[in-house]
Amino acid sequence: MKILNLYAGIGGNRKLWGNNHQITSVEYDKDIADAYKRFYPKDKIVVCDAHEYLIKHYKNYDFIWSSPPCPTHSGIRRCGVHAGQYEAKYPEMDLYQQIILLQNFSPLGQKWLVENVRPYYKPLIRPTSIINKHYFWSNFFIPEISLKKNQTHNEVVGSRTVYGFNISETKIRNKRQVLRNLVDPLIGKHIFDSRDL
Repeated sequence: MKILNLYAGIGGNRKLWGNNHQITSVEYDKDIADAYKRFYPKDKIVVCDAHEYLIKHYKNYDFIWSSPPCPTHSGIRRCGVHAGQYEAKYPEMDLYQQIILLQNFSPLGQKWLVENVRPYYKPLIRPTSIINKHYFWSNFFIPEISLKKNQTHNEVVGSRTVYGFNISETKIRNKRQVLRNLVDPLIGKHIFDSRDL
């Protein structure tokens, strides 16, 4: 199967997908892409803008996972604005552009998913699934999943190793943020396996 993994980060969502697929991962930051390559040497890694890559190549894949940046959608931003920590910003619309593109132009048989945090506003497009604090838009059914409390994202972030990823020896500048951005590999596998239900 040909897989496109957009905004790949260091590959939390991809960790439990196995190595029997042709996986192309797109990451804008070269240092993060280098770390990803260490974890997944068989994957093809493309260092470029994932949003632009999607519009040019979406027809070429059997499964697409996209996790566009979430800071302008997160409730933390809204709370932080009121506390004087952040400036108000327009929400980045790449998220909804990708959902609309894939809803309307995805080739027959292709499975796709767009992931983001639960926004501080009523979502402009209703998600097809909600798991923990994340919304998922997809063209396939994702059954509910129950995670043990010690598996939740926020409780593991204080560590230098999150979900088995140790990036302490990398050139990544904001290591804490990269670890916070990881999708729980169990959720990644659950969703990946759901595409065939």
